[in-house]
Formats: sequence, structure tokens, C-alpha cells
Amino acid sequence: MPALQFDEQHIKQVIDRVVDRTFNMDFHWDWPGGVAFYGVCEAYEATGKREYLDRLRVWVDENIADGLPPLSVNGVSIGHCLLTLYEATGEEQYLQIAKEMAEFLDTKAERFAEGIFQHTVNSVTDVFPQQAWVDTMFMAGYYLLRIGHLLGNQRYFDDGLRQYHGHEELLQDPDTNLYYHGWDHMNQNHMSSIYWARGNSWAALTMSKALKYIPVQHPSYMIIDGSMRDQLSTLVRLQSPEGLWHTVLDDESSYLETSGSAGIAAALLTQGRMYNKYTQKSIDGILARIKDDGTVTGVSAGTAVMNDIDGYRQVPEKRIQGWGQGLTLAFLAQILRTKEDLYGQTMTKSAAPEVSRSTAPEMSASTEQASESSEARSGVETL
Repeated sequence: MPALQFDEQHIKQVIDRVVDRTFNMDFHWDWPGGVAFYGVCEAYEATGKREYLDRLRVWVDENIADGLPPLSVNGVSIGHCLLTLYEATGEEQYLQIAKEMAEFLDTKAERFAEGIFQHTVNSVTDVFPQQAWVDTMFMAGYYLLRIGHLLGNQRYFDDGLRQYHGHEELLQDPDTNLYYHGWDHMNQNHMSSIYWARGNSWAALTMSKALKYIPVQHPSYMIIDGSMRDQLSTLVRLQSPEGLWHTVLDDESSYLETSGSAGIAAALLTQGRMYNKYTQKSIDGILARIKDDGTVTGVSAGTAVMNDIDGYRQVPEKRIQGWGQGLTLAFLAQILRTKEDLYGQTMTKSAAPEVSRSTAPEMSASTEQASESSEARSGVETL
């Protein structure tokens, strides 16, 4: 594949603008800020620009001083930035709150079936009994992997893997390899059965991130790698000429959506040169949707599992959204990593816990085939 073409300094300037615009938004202690500030942390790690972390620290400290709201599965996503703050500063207050979030997931979060998290939000009126949403792979599954690895906590780490495997079993369509938005366990169906772009980006991006924490010889690595590989293979064939993806992936009449496109493209960038012809188009297409003031445009509003395809088509896309800022920053940071190879296979802080083999479900023949690609992904290729 041809090498990616981009101006490193220009990407850094765009990151600067997007970060600045993000800090001029207003956030509660909830998932929109969680995703936005996850992106800021990605930008900090890729650029080393301490200013980003310092501004984040001010926001977090002010919210801690004001008192924090009750927790939910979605709301735990704010913990991603706490882990980065702790790793960068060593300040125990960030780790303590992050531990409380993990303990909430471990002991209090509602579950169904084989320990799968019920989708919950910071609202007493919005209730989704025994529903699994693909969002949870980022909000809670990836969080448990990160904190389990950081603390060397086997229980948290295994629970993170359980969420990945459980959501794959419930949400990934074996025929298309795309992820459905949600699963209703009470009615045993996928509700509107929509392949939603941002939902597929939650799955693809967090699977690509999860693999660096899992030993390559463990079955969970092969299962997650296989799920992601098959999903990405389908996704690239649904990319628009503009380098983006439709908000309903297989519906060309639905609008092109930026946040989902950014998350998908970020996952593609982790696969070395294989997908360069697709990610090159995404670089151009996503940059074209960022205004001079750092506003990411074309981002769909917060989206529940809608009743039908028309519901997804009609979700508004005219406002700035925290998840649009955050996923775009994650994408821009990953562009820089393809040049500087900042990811590699280097682990952070503590050694990974011994991953329990009982966490992984029995592999089918299709997941066993995923091992073919594991050696090829022993490190992120440079340009």
C-alpha cells in the first residue's frame, strides 16, 4: 500500500484547535465529557503537550471539589481521563476516584445473562432493562481493562474481557461482521437491528486498544483480534468516496457522520499499511469537517437505540458534541502515532495481570483463524 501523506505540523495545529474548542464547551461529570477528555488525553500522549493535561486537571479538580454525581455504566467513561492524570502526575486522588468507579462496576452495576452490563446512564428516567449497547465496550469494558492492568487487578481485568466477549456474542452479526447498536435480552432481539456507525466505531476502536494489554498467546487476544479483523474488512467496503461512513452503515441515503468515521478510521490506522488507501481518504475527509475554530462538524446527537431506520436518519447533526471532539482527537493522535510509532507494544506502569483463561469463551473455528494475523500485528508499522 502507498505511504500515508500528511503534514505532521498541520495535524498538530488542528489538534491544538480541537483541544482548545473542547475546553470551551460545558460538560457535566458524564459520558460526553468522558469521551471528549479521553480524546484530549490521546492528544496529550501523542504530542507530549503538557498544556492539554494541565487544562484537563483544572476541570477535573473543580468537579471533584463540587462533589460528584452517582455512577452509571456510561458515566464511568470519565474515568479514562482519571487514569491518564494519575499516570502523568502520580496524584492519588485521581486513582482513588478511578478505583471507586471500578468497584461500582464490580459490585453495583446492573447485569444480566453471563454478567453483561445493562446499559445505564446518569438519569433516573431513561431506563433500558436488560439491554446491552455497543457503547459499553468503550465506556466500561475498555475502562476495566485499563485499570485492571494498571493495578494488576485480575478481577477487573477479567471482567473487562468478559464485557468484550459478551458484547461480541450478543451484538456482532455473524453474516456481515458488523455490530448491531443494541440487544434486548428480555425480548431476545436486536430491537431495530441497525448497524450504527458510531456504535461500530466504539467496538472497532476499543478492540484495537484492548489488544496491547492482552498477551498474544491468550485465547482472548485471538477472539478480540478476529472480531475486529472481520469487522474492519466489512467496514472498509462501506466507506464513502469522501472517506467517511454513513450514520447507518449500509444505508447510503443516511448522512455521512464524522464521529463514527473518526473512530473507525482510528482503528484502521492501528493495522499498519494494510488500509492506507482507505485511511488516506479518511484523513482528507475528516480534516475537511473541522472548522478553523476547532469545531468538529457533522456529528450526530446522542443516539439511543432508535425504533427504526428513519429514527437514525433524523438524528440531528448540526451541533458540536463532546464525543465528536473526542473521537476526532483520538483519530488525529493515531495519525501521529503512525509516524512516530508511539504505541509499539510498550506497556504502561505496571505489568499486565496474568489473564485468566477461564474468561474467554470456547473458540469456534472462525475465531481460531484470527491467530493467523497476530504475528503481523506485533507492532504498529510506520509510514
